[in-house]
Amino acid sequence: VQPVESGGGLVQPGGSLRLSCAASGFTFGRYDMSWVRQAPGKGPEWVSHIENAGGTTYYADSVKGRFTISRDNAKNTVNLQMSSLKPADTAVYYCNARTTFYPDYWGQGTQVTVSS
Repeated sequence: VQPVESGGGLVQPGGSLRLSCAASGFTFGRYDMSWVRQAPGKGPEWVSHIENAGGTTYYADSVKGRFTISRDNAKNTVNLQMSSLKPADTAVYYCNARTTFYPDYWGQGTQVTVSS
């Protein structure tokens, strides 16, 4: 059981990317979903979170106003729309699923590189 991220790639500064995370093997609608990134040589950084019903979202200050998280519980997917990308956004982006009383699930990550 592992979420699977997709949508990463190379983009120029100021560009946009849409990351997706497809979940299977667990009851997606019971899990809060987050995106966490890790840049080369740095520790993990929480990016954004959406509650299981999809009504409440949270963002790190570094991405607020540029990134939008959304989910489709019918399709078991969570997305991260990223715009106005900066070189500082370069990282491996991981999808995380969390609920109480059960272990977290983590995806394998997708690379985002922002460079001219």
